[in-house]
Amino acid sequence: MNASVIEALDALFQPANRSDTPGVVVGVAQHGKTLYRKAFGLASIEHGVRNTLATRMRIGSTTKHFACLAALLLAEEGKLDIDAGARRYLPELPAGLPEPTLRQFMTHTSGMRDSLDVGFLAAGLTIKPKGEGLAVQARQTGINFAPGDKMMYNNGGYHLLSLAIERVSGMGFEQFLKERIFEPLGMLDTASVPSDFEIHPGMATMHVALPDGGYRRGIFPSEEVKGEGAIISTVGDMLRWLRHLRGPHSVGSEESWKQMLTPARLNNGMDSSYALGLLLEKYRGIDVIHHGGTVIGGTCQMLAVPQHALDIVILSNGAPVSVPELANKVIEAVLGEGAFPLPAERIARSADYQPLVGARYASSSAGMVIGFGETDGKLGLIIHNSPAIPVREENGALCLDFGRTVTGPYRVAVEAGAAPQALELEDAGTMQLLERLPDPPPLAEAGKPLVGRYRAPDLRAEAHIEFDGEVLQLRVASEYGPNLLALTPYSHEIFGWAYTGQLAPLGGTLHVERAGGKVSGLRMNSLRTRHLHLERIED
Repeated sequence: MNASVIEALDALFQPANRSDTPGVVVGVAQHGKTLYRKAFGLASIEHGVRNTLATRMRIGSTTKHFACLAALLLAEEGKLDIDAGARRYLPELPAGLPEPTLRQFMTHTSGMRDSLDVGFLAAGLTIKPKGEGLAVQARQTGINFAPGDKMMYNNGGYHLLSLAIERVSGMGFEQFLKERIFEPLGMLDTASVPSDFEIHPGMATMHVALPDGGYRRGIFPSEEVKGEGAIISTVGDMLRWLRHLRGPHSVGSEESWKQMLTPARLNNGMDSSYALGLLLEKYRGIDVIHHGGTVIGGTCQMLAVPQHALDIVILSNGAPVSVPELANKVIEAVLGEGAFPLPAERIARSADYQPLVGARYASSSAGMVIGFGETDGKLGLIIHNSPAIPVREENGALCLDFGRTVTGPYRVAVEAGAAPQALELEDAGTMQLLERLPDPPPLAEAGKPLVGRYRAPDLRAEAHIEFDGEVLQLRVASEYGPNLLALTPYSHEIFGWAYTGQLAPLGGTLHVERAGGKVSGLRMNSLRTRHLHLERIED
């Protein structure tokens, strides 16, 4: 690699090259040869230890395709059928709900709720014990959608897949990955670690930035993380793995790898961009294979450009940078502008869509609520009170890919400078008509009918809505502790909710149910949970 490319990469990572913040470790290789490997920032602010090339970090959801390969290895031996109904291996799952397959867990098309997201609703970041992941899924009385109808990111599906792997293989998930994948490939610094309370040599501390400029230690709220995001690794091991992912393959048959790299097809015939734990997308017209990972206090991006045999791994323990954006910039720096058939995607400017900013739209039949906001001059789509996610412009529509929002993909046909009374939202190929909501009513007027007690069986909790001064709040009381949500009226029938603690700014919506003119219940929605019922309890 020439000196100008090295200089360009150094400049990219300069914001993380500090001695007072957490940092990143970067690895770039082409045709199996290392082009760039450097470590920046601190592995531990507490102890003043800097990151090195040997520093291990959590890779989060990048773990998912390792879990998929593990399942396929068992399928090769005839021990596991990933197209069988999940209850064959997990009989604890509710018999009264539609039954997805293991493959649908792997492609995020199962329609089941996400046990991790439901756990956040019930008790925030309170640490959940072993067994709670399965217990949450077993007590659900509803689903997000019918299996195969849509895509919605689901950590719980991967947790269930991991349990099926354990039951069929007769060994723990961690041991199976070690014996069947890590050791054969020489990934000796890689392990599946189910709890952040475990201590492993060379591990960086995960750092959560606080508003006052300080940091909080990142602890994932489970003692039983598995295929959804348990792996710790180094850039060296991950580059070794990416070289294997592109082929030739010594672990897993070619048929298994063909399945790994084949996108899912929905019931409506639409092909998704998600295969088995891997996203297959294009960056400026070039095919890329990638998967990110977000944990409490860190991020990871693993990306391969097969056409150019280019492999990129970036591990972060809380650096103040966007790891996915940096990975894309690495592609540009290494390949040069002439390698791309397309210009950079056109992100919608909020100035061009100013009448939309602050507007909200809802569908009473489908329960979908969207809004529009702005971040750093970019127009963003808000889904069930999520943060505003920047949208790209394409052929007269605003678009969000699955890789950006972990649901969808979404497409809204709308002209610049307009804010119509109705919008057509395309969600994973299915059209929904949404009506614009009027200006929100006063909080006291809209919130008063909601005040009272509720029962939430799917959360195994009770809830109470009350005013605290001028704030309307929903207090959830589960066996693992309380969770407090702030409520904001969008209309008399729809409220936004947001976590008030460390999970902010995540949130969702509440849809009011009435019987005999009185509030009889609520339906909770978020990016990954839909139609969760809260039943009103009469005092």
